[in-house]
Amino acid sequence: MTNTPTRNASERGQAVPLMMLVVLTALTLILAVARVAPLVDDSARARTAADAAALAGAAEGRSAAERYARLNGGELVGFEASGATVTATVGVGEASATARASAWVVWVPEDGRD
Repeated sequence: MTNTPTRNASERGQAVPLMMLVVLTALTLILAVARVAPLVDDSARARTAADAAALAGAAEGRSAAERYARLNGGELVGFEASGATVTATVGVGEASATARASAWVVWVPEDGRD
């Protein structure tokens, strides 16, 4: 005689609810990632644009900061210059970022000696 397991009628179709739960969980995760991904992308782009705007603003002023914010996909929403230090705030989509930069001149002798 062989030992074949017998199936009870109540055990039939037990995998279907489990598979439905797995599919529902996977869809929920996919939707969550789809909603969060653009926010993360906007945040990274805002940081890059703010860095570029602050550096350009420290070197050349507000108009350069606006130009570099635009070139990096953002909009300059705040600009403050205090001496050689510039603080630039840039918005991209739903995100914004602030960066600070300073500019100074280092004179180097023409012949390369100090």
